[in-house]
Order: sequence, then structure tokens, then C-alpha cells
Amino acid sequence: MAAQVDILMITYNRPEYTRLALPQLLRTADENTRIWLWHNGTHEETLAVVKEHASHPRVAKFHHSPENAMLRTPTNWFWNESKGEYLGKVDDDCLMPEGWVQTLVRAHEAAPKLGVVGCWPFLEEDFRPKLAERKIREVAPGVRVLTNCWIGGSGYLFKRSQQQRFGVLGDKEAFTGYCLRMARTGIVNGWLMPFLYMDHMDDPRSPHTMMVSEEAFAKNPSLSSRRFGTPSLEALKQRAVQAAIEVQSASSNPSDYIGLRASIRRAVRRLMGKGRIAKLNP
Repeated sequence: MAAQVDILMITYNRPEYTRLALPQLLRTADENTRIWLWHNGTHEETLAVVKEHASHPRVAKFHHSPENAMLRTPTNWFWNESKGEYLGKVDDDCLMPEGWVQTLVRAHEAAPKLGVVGCWPFLEEDFRPKLAERKIREVAPGVRVLTNCWIGGSGYLFKRSQQQRFGVLGDKEAFTGYCLRMARTGIVNGWLMPFLYMDHMDDPRSPHTMMVSEEAFAKNPSLSSRRFGTPSLEALKQRAVQAAIEVQSASSNPSDYIGLRASIRRAVRRLMGKGRIAKLNP
């Protein structure tokens, strides 16, 4: 009997992206995959898009929170309510590739120590083989992973048994911290290789991005732009490349993200980010 997979999508105030991302997620969901929908806020256009698909046969449950509950509350709700053997999450600005669920499930079934494993959210040209090769591991016969102590909170799957072991997100814990907790026990997180390419529409280089000009960027800056404080569309494009380089160069040793070591690494990253974009040849 095939494993049951449950996937959460949280939507908020971005109807243009949701109108593309949600139907695509439903198209990639087979008969063993259930989609859980949580909508934050009262933005009418976005809510209408979600409600249009809430009765889809692959949708397990739809929850509307009039207040913006952010990410932690809906994630913990989903983990507590769902029963699938595998758990995942897809953001409302991500277009998932065909077959991604089945491919990640097969990797999990072959590799018991595989933790949070996901789709690559960057572009093909962002991969730096010479930089990343030291972090690529074969975790089971035929299963290769670009390892990292954490991955982003979209386009991933991990085992229900691991969620039960590590519990839910803590009161002040982000998904990055949750992944780090897992990594400290020897669990392997990362991106499956060959990469499953996820179209992150919040990346200004995406063919589906709404940020097609500096004017459009200024009118509606992306979540990534607000997070990184990038002042222009061109700066955000450079930051997207830098983010890909950072995860390929980051340490795979969980101990480097505890205490003094972690403070030093954060300081170095801040200094590098202020001055320049790393220029690394493949």
C-alpha cells in the first residue's frame, strides 16, 4: 500500500501567485496526496482564489484565519491534525515540478536517516559544482543529497515519525531552527539530486514573477526584499544569487550553529552581505 502524504499550503494576500501555485500543487497531488489549506487574513481576492479550489477532491481541509497567524500556528495545526506518513509544505509563491512528491517519497523510503529533503528553489545556473561537491552525499544507493543543516520552508517532505520525535515548532522557533534540531541528532537534511527545480516566483528572475520592473518592485516589494532589506530590483536579483551561494558554502556541521560559533558566522555573513556579491565560477 502506497504511503499517505499530507502537504500544507498557507496563503496570504497574493492572489496573482496563489492563482498559479495552488492549481499546480493540486495537479501534482496523486491519489495518495492530500492538500491542507490555511488562509491568513481577509484579502478578498486571495480568499476567493482559495475557496474556488477548496472543494477539490485532493483537499483534505480548508481553514480560514481572519487574523494573520503567520507560519508557526498553521504549521503546528497541520502537524497535529494530519495523519500522513510524510509531511510537506508549499508556499503560495512556488510552482512545483511534476512528480516531485513521488520522487521525494522514494528517496525517503530508501534512506531512513533522510530528514527534511526538498526541491531546489534557485535557478540552474546558481549551482556551483566546485563549491557544493564537498556537501554532496550518497545517503542510500542511488540517493544523492546536497546536504545542509536546514532548507527553506517550501517544497519539502519529511517523515511523520521524525515530526513525532521532535514535536511541533516551539513558541519562538522558526523552521530553520527545527531543521537544526534534527541535524544535531545525525539526521540528513538537504536538496535531492539531481535537483527537482521549484519555480520560486518571489525570485525576481522567475519567468512568473510580478517584479518585472523597478517600478513594479517599488509598488509591491517581495517578501524576500522585505526580509533582506534590498533597496532595488537589481539588488534583489543579486541577493537571490548570493543566497544560493551561501547555502552551498554553509557548514554542514550542526555544532557551528551553536553559541559563539554561531555568533561569529552571523557576523561574517552580515559583513559579506553589505559589501559585495560573491563571484564564484562553476
